[in-house]
Amino acid sequence: MEIVHSGWMNKYGLSAGIAGIILSPFILMLISLFLGQYSLDPVTVLIILFSPVFHPEPTWTEAQANVIFNIRIPRILGAFLIGGGLSVSGAVYQSLFRNPMVSPDILGVSSGAGFGAAIAILFSLPLLVIEGSAFLFGLLSVGFAVTLAKIYKGESILVLVLSGIIMSSLFTSLISLVKFVADPTSKLPAITYWLMGSLSAVTMQDILLGGVFILPGVAYCMLIGWRLNVFSLGDEEAGALGIDTRRMKYILILISTMITAYSVCICGIIGWIGLVIPHLGRMMVGPDNGYLIPVSFFLGAAYLILIDNIARNATTAEIPLGILTAIVGVPFFAYIMARRDVGWT
Repeated sequence: MEIVHSGWMNKYGLSAGIAGIILSPFILMLISLFLGQYSLDPVTVLIILFSPVFHPEPTWTEAQANVIFNIRIPRILGAFLIGGGLSVSGAVYQSLFRNPMVSPDILGVSSGAGFGAAIAILFSLPLLVIEGSAFLFGLLSVGFAVTLAKIYKGESILVLVLSGIIMSSLFTSLISLVKFVADPTSKLPAITYWLMGSLSAVTMQDILLGGVFILPGVAYCMLIGWRLNVFSLGDEEAGALGIDTRRMKYILILISTMITAYSVCICGIIGWIGLVIPHLGRMMVGPDNGYLIPVSFFLGAAYLILIDNIARNATTAEIPLGILTAIVGVPFFAYIMARRDVGWT
């Protein structure tokens, strides 16, 4: 099946445009090392950064090295992985469900993960347990949604989405219950702040695990992008072309759920990335998932790195990421939905 490319870059050079998109998050990662409330000049940052390789005579303090290696680098890498992963999940779900309004939490993974984290915070459990609880309940929420769809003997996308809405509503209500019984002076603020999203607590251990849960799934989605194109024709037509649509649908749901659940468990709920970034990618390169999924990954990575820079530098108190992604995402999404010439399949 041939996909007609209708994005901006087909007018101005597809290869050059994609190369620029791939480079953009890495340029932003370098710039981000120099930014923060703790002032460090660029020369000092570069010397500290390359000190494990060249072993120069120390001219920096232990606190400065700690800021670079234990605070800035983990959160920059976290923004890269999570922004890219959520964007790929959004692109996959939108193609799989053939609906431009679909986001990575359509099956309730974010609300399930939020409930898992809220419960762990309520009982003052360690950070690692909070992340593990969020990840587990995120997977359980989607598992319940898929099981509920099977109970109603529905293989259609509509039944699956409705099951996801049911589970999302259930876990959202449970989060409200946890917040209602939480101590308003300590637990409630911690739960609320976590649910709004932040990369401040990301560690290198989280990044290494992120490489396990996010990167393989992203790579797989990139490799089978052409098969996602076939889903735009419908399940029957895709099956006629020799694709096991049922098996592939559940594999992609599992991969997207793993990516989203892990993203939520280490940084809280960050909305709008998986909804908006794939649309921006389609505006640039068209609906062909062979191009769209890689472009969405690097666009999403660059976007969240930029948002995180704003969050930690705009004011003395760090702004939750979920607030900023909504402030930027809502008007942008309204604009792209108003455009008559932007297709999505």
